[in-house]
Amino acid sequence: MSVQTLTATQAMARLDQFDAVIDARSEGEFEEDHLPGAQNWPSLNNDERIRIGTLYKQVSPFEAQKMGAALVAANISRHIQTHLHDKPKSWQPLIYCWRGGKRSHSLALILGQIGWQVHLIEGGYKAFRKAVLTDTPNRVSPLRFQVLCGPTGSGKTRLLQFLATQGAQVLDLEGMACHRASVLGVIPGQPQPTQKAFETTLWNALRRLDANRPVYVEAESKKVGNLTIPESLMSAMRASPCLRLELSLEHRVQLLMEDYDYFVKNADLFCDRLDRLTDLKGREQVNEWKQSVHRGQTATVVTQLLEKHYDPGYEASTARNFSQFARAALIRMPGPDQASLVEAATATLSASNC
Repeated sequence: MSVQTLTATQAMARLDQFDAVIDARSEGEFEEDHLPGAQNWPSLNNDERIRIGTLYKQVSPFEAQKMGAALVAANISRHIQTHLHDKPKSWQPLIYCWRGGKRSHSLALILGQIGWQVHLIEGGYKAFRKAVLTDTPNRVSPLRFQVLCGPTGSGKTRLLQFLATQGAQVLDLEGMACHRASVLGVIPGQPQPTQKAFETTLWNALRRLDANRPVYVEAESKKVGNLTIPESLMSAMRASPCLRLELSLEHRVQLLMEDYDYFVKNADLFCDRLDRLTDLKGREQVNEWKQSVHRGQTATVVTQLLEKHYDPGYEASTARNFSQFARAALIRMPGPDQASLVEAATATLSASNC
């Protein structure tokens, strides 16, 4: 067998055809971002990269290359013994490193000599990253978005997730971003991905969507937590038809108490997030809310947050940013329960097909 080099664009087009995608970079590089579905087989791990880099600068490139070769050889040997003992001769991997250099070539050469057909990305992850940024607008442009609008707590995320279970096409930006897109939107125990990883995940989702069917997405601002939505997608969403969810204030509070139950259970965590509103609402108001939370009056605080922070200006802001909001079909949610969700989903699908 042999080693075949592919451009990043060719590798992206054939991504689902490979039996494995192998990232030969260090753990730290892999954690920052990697190709969809990639496995991390470091040719040099984090500590080894530092050692080789130091040797290169302080001693000589030759000595660094000698030690690097020994470490890479040992790591590749371990990967072969750990991962490849049961792989048939027909197994075909795609391999890459940072720029398609020595780390991926060393692994590819040995696997190719064993007898597998190996594919390498020319230019490595760096070329793939550039191709993702170029290709994302092309993936966005043919899609027909249906934007779910509605004030905080109206059930947009629940409806979006339910639509997905019913076979509808959904783009869950908050799910990809691990954030609920507000000052209180941090999800405990779920750090946000890097901007690069978010954009790769988004590209991977976009490429799987059928342009002949509608795509449901929540109305978002340009940022979801610390992450920025690509301009091409943001512009397309803002120009797309809207669906407006309506839920009573009482039921919105109930829904938020359920979906943000970690704030209900942990008063200190809730109060820590409330502190982020000090500049907007003033220290006196925030302290009042925090005292109420510690008295167990969380529902009262949630109600006031909706009335005093989230709802004011919602109509004007949404109308300003989403050009078709004024013509949005109204989807009434009788409540936050499952039966209401089914009813709202039916109305949503019907309105989208009009």
